[in-house]
Formats: sequence, structure tokens, C-alpha cells
Amino acid sequence: MKAEKWLRYHRQMLLEGWGEKGQQKLANAHVAIVGVGGLGCPVALYLAAAGIGKITIIDADVVEETNLNRQVLHWSSDIGKPKVQSATEKLQQFNPQVTVVPIHGRLTEETVEEWLKDADIIVDALDNFPTRLVLNRYAVKTRKPLVHGAIYGWEGRATTILPYETACLACVFEEGPPPGTFPVVGTTPGLIAMVQATEVLKLILGIGQPLLNRYLIYDGLTMTFHIVKLRRRPNCPACGD
Repeated sequence: MKAEKWLRYHRQMLLEGWGEKGQQKLANAHVAIVGVGGLGCPVALYLAAAGIGKITIIDADVVEETNLNRQVLHWSSDIGKPKVQSATEKLQQFNPQVTVVPIHGRLTEETVEEWLKDADIIVDALDNFPTRLVLNRYAVKTRKPLVHGAIYGWEGRATTILPYETACLACVFEEGPPPGTFPVVGTTPGLIAMVQATEVLKLILGIGQPLLNRYLIYDGLTMTFHIVKLRRRPNCPACGD
């Protein structure tokens, strides 16, 4: 029975260090994705494809036509629907073996504990810097891994945070960009989302080298990737001594 259930994962289970034990780790895992837009949609899709057992998706917005150049789980027929509803419908059809928990609401200091308390790993797929800091503080407080991604135009960035072992977001950014509508080509969040999904899989499986204290910077115009080394700030307001 198990072999039939896991037939869809056969190709990835052939990888060294994966196998049946690794697939069971994925089936037992709970990943929370905060933001179901340009980053969150492909992250959720590929984690569902890999067989993550439980995926919580959190977003307060509804689907708009301007989302459709990059938010691949939202289609023209979904305009006006809550994003978590639109995404859940697609994910459950795509892989019925995965449990999807939609939460339609804005993550705040008051809701973060309740919504994320059962998650093993958190994915930052946000486009809102103040909410990112809420997420970062919670990850530091609970020592939960946080996989961060951000995009702007042709550029994307990603890193993996293990609280008190690596720099956190507050170590790196003392302030965020000014609020407002920013440009983005759809392929940028798609590429960064694949980096984030890969980081999640490696963390769960315990294989490979995650982006720890390394900040990946992607420039689509020149098709270049750079790594910036990070380090914790002793006076960091979130994880400092």
C-alpha cells in the first residue's frame, strides 16, 4: 500500500539520502507559508508536489487581475476570491495526499502564535516589511527555521534563518523599503520560490547545505547569482545578546 501511495514521489526517492525514510519525514512535516502571492504560490505548489504532509497558507488578500502575471495558483476565474481559497482548491486537486490549511487573515503580533504554533518550518513569502519583522520575531522566539525570500523587478533574494545560529532578518535590515506598489516580472518570484522550496526540503531531509549566513542575490537582467555573507549583530533587537 505504501509503495502505491508513494509512487508519485518515486523519482525523488531515488536520490541519495532521500529514500523511504526521507519521504516519511516530508509526510510528517508541517510547513507554514505566510503570503500566497508571487512567492507563496509556487512555494506551495512545489512543496505539495514533493509530498509535504501539511501546509498552512496565510494571506488576507483577494485575487486581483494584476496578480495574474506571477501568482500561478490564481487564475482569471478566481478574481475576487480570497487567495487562500483559490490556492487551496488548486493544491488539493493537485495532490490529495497533502493537507492544506487556509487562514484568511493578516498575520499580526496577536495572531502569529495561534496560527504558527504547530508549524515545523516557516516560509516568508511576504511583500510587507513590518509583517516580516513580526514573523522574524516569532521565529527567533520559538527557534523555528525561517526561509526568507524577497523580490523587486528582475531581482530576487533568499536566505535561511536558524535563530541564534544565523543572522536573523533584524540583523540584516534595520529598516525596510518605503511602502507602495513595486514592479515585478513573473519569473523572478518563480525562481526565488524554487530556492525557498528547495531550502525547506533540505531542512526537513537533513541533507545538503542550506543558505545559512548566506544571502543569495539574483539578477535576472544579467542572469547572475551572488552570495553575500551574513553575520549576527550583537545588538540586534530580535536575537541580540
